[in-house]
Amino acid sequence: MTDAVSPSTYRGRFAPSPTGPLHFGSLVAAVGSYLEARARGGEWLVRMEDLDLPRVVPGAAEDILRTLEAYGMGWDGEVLYQSSRDEAYGAALRELERLGAAYPCACSRKEIADSSLVGSGELIYPGTCRSGLPAGRTARAQRVRVEGPEIVFQDRLQGLVRQALQTAAGDFVVRRADGLFAYQLAVVVDDAAQGITEVVRGADLLDSTPRQIYLQRLLGLPTPGYLHLPVAVNSAGEKLSKQTLAPPLDKANPMPILMQVLAFLHQAPPAELADADLDSFWRWAVAHWQPQAVPQVRIMAT
Repeated sequence: MTDAVSPSTYRGRFAPSPTGPLHFGSLVAAVGSYLEARARGGEWLVRMEDLDLPRVVPGAAEDILRTLEAYGMGWDGEVLYQSSRDEAYGAALRELERLGAAYPCACSRKEIADSSLVGSGELIYPGTCRSGLPAGRTARAQRVRVEGPEIVFQDRLQGLVRQALQTAAGDFVVRRADGLFAYQLAVVVDDAAQGITEVVRGADLLDSTPRQIYLQRLLGLPTPGYLHLPVAVNSAGEKLSKQTLAPPLDKANPMPILMQVLAFLHQAPPAELADADLDSFWRWAVAHWQPQAVPQVRIMAT
């Protein structure tokens, strides 16, 4: 793979899925990644993860961008849309096939559910098609062959993370049965192409990171640093999302919510900051950003 760039500065990113408007939980990830990039004198990119086209809500991507602008969060460069990146993902998949690391799979979801092993809370593919398609079956998806030692990396907030992919994830999908490329492959290709030096995002994606590191190593791509922030949950312990009816952000009155985000991240903003304008707010927040003050937990109530 030669699609990666080598940046000379810190480069972070915010990569929302345009399945609805931004809410408090997604703003936490946006603010954390923005502050880390700006505090380190680096660049902050925005990527629309609109890969899963059936789930994309028309107009949501534009609404997300207008919300970021309303909250004073300007991004660097052009917004990257994953829906326009099939050629790059296809090249990565062909490289995996050339390496003998990807193979076709004919199994349906029901077949996998009926015969799979159970790992850390999810179904693990049992390897039915690993040695070739069963007679009379047609390929549906493409999977990557998981082999080798456990993946170990240091998350800058969550600490040392270890995962044995064979038992925690198994051979995972890189191209779905509906023809769409899987998130794990797309995010690896895009982080490399955009020269992302550190990924700051929610800890709900922490368990996916070893799969991404595994793909980076297979494809010869650089591995960025990682910092996984606590995920905001409601009083029932549910992640804030459209499914749990998290309210959309108010574009007309951003300061109260921005103050709540700083408090959630344990940044101790002074009360008088609530009366400041957006420029003054961000100057204070960037100058006083302390990622080490963020609680070392995966989930946290708002």
